[in-house]
Amino acid sequence: MSLTPSKMMPLGTHAPDFTLLDTVSGKHLSLSELKSDKATVIMFICNHCPFVLHIHSHLMTIARVYQAKGIKFIAISANDVSAYPEDAPHRMTDIAKVWRISFPYLYDETQEVAKAYDAACTPDLYVFDKDLCCVYRGQFDSSRPGNSLPVTGKDLSDALDAVLVGTAVNPDQKPSVGCNIKWKA
Repeated sequence: MSLTPSKMMPLGTHAPDFTLLDTVSGKHLSLSELKSDKATVIMFICNHCPFVLHIHSHLMTIARVYQAKGIKFIAISANDVSAYPEDAPHRMTDIAKVWRISFPYLYDETQEVAKAYDAACTPDLYVFDKDLCCVYRGQFDSSRPGNSLPVTGKDLSDALDAVLVGTAVNPDQKPSVGCNIKWKA
């Protein structure tokens, strides 16, 4: 594990389009068919990262709360599965069931989508508005494995609340920190 911060895509960046395999449904899904007319959250996660495992139950709860308000969530795993077989698509399917994931969990086999988003770590979180312009990128909250701060999802929730009420998202955003994405050689 290499402690890595997110690279912080510039605010206002338009979400790069993609079509990837959804390990939950078994279908190939595109951003254009998954996006919301309110906001879309794109998360780079993986099955084994201790930083993702630290927040996963709260992340699933927040996703359900905001999905009920019309916000779409999309998770993507881009890790090299030859080096990290626990992140293989069939294991993603298993984890989706265990975690009761209520959104697509996509597999970025070529890692091109992760590169297009300049994703660096897991979790790496992005919020795009109805026009698919980036309004938030950064941490779930300030909790990390071992720092004794409670997992709340405050940073992500604050951004989503602002989008829902039509106010600007606070531009003072902190990078996420987690395991580096496991790039192919």
